[in-house]
Amino acid sequence: MKIWTSEHTFQHPWETVAKAAWQKYPNPLNPSVTGIDVVDRHVDQNGILQTKRVLSTSWGLPAWVTSLVGMDKDCYAYEKSEVDPKKKTLTLKTKNLTFCNFLTIDEFLIYSPHPEDKTRTHLKQEAIVKVKGVPLSSYMEARVTDTISKNANKGRQAMEWVIDHLKNECKDLRLEAQKCMDKMVAQGASKATS
Repeated sequence: MKIWTSEHTFQHPWETVAKAAWQKYPNPLNPSVTGIDVVDRHVDQNGILQTKRVLSTSWGLPAWVTSLVGMDKDCYAYEKSEVDPKKKTLTLKTKNLTFCNFLTIDEFLIYSPHPEDKTRTHLKQEAIVKVKGVPLSSYMEARVTDTISKNANKGRQAMEWVIDHLKNECKDLRLEAQKCMDKMVAQGASKATS
């Protein structure tokens, strides 16, 4: 078993980062996530938004590997998330469904306001990797953990991309609303002088 942990600070408030996390896929920095299906979503008796999703991913394995291990092109993972708006936490727990007979990857992410600066967001990330029933399991666990580490950086870059994308959408909407207001004011002024 290998355990990988990481922490990161986003220079954005929790609300912004939490919104971006929901809209993270698809993005050009991590095209491996090919689909997301919401299985269940509800607000529980404590006001916590509970969501269960299935993620479809393409690992980009060569055809000979997929035929050797007998798998489809797509791989699947199950994600359970909780948003606690009072505590301002977004917790994600993801577990692979594909290869789960010999490889388990349990990933945990917690987004919360930075303890020293509430205008920033703290991310704590952990992955537990277990390979069983195959030769060189320790080596394989190390390789999977290395891949997780590399992909974590891509994930953070993707979050920044989504945040920028959301800010630009808001800016575009503001500009469009301002144009409409200016047009209405101009039309009103034109009618008043006629």
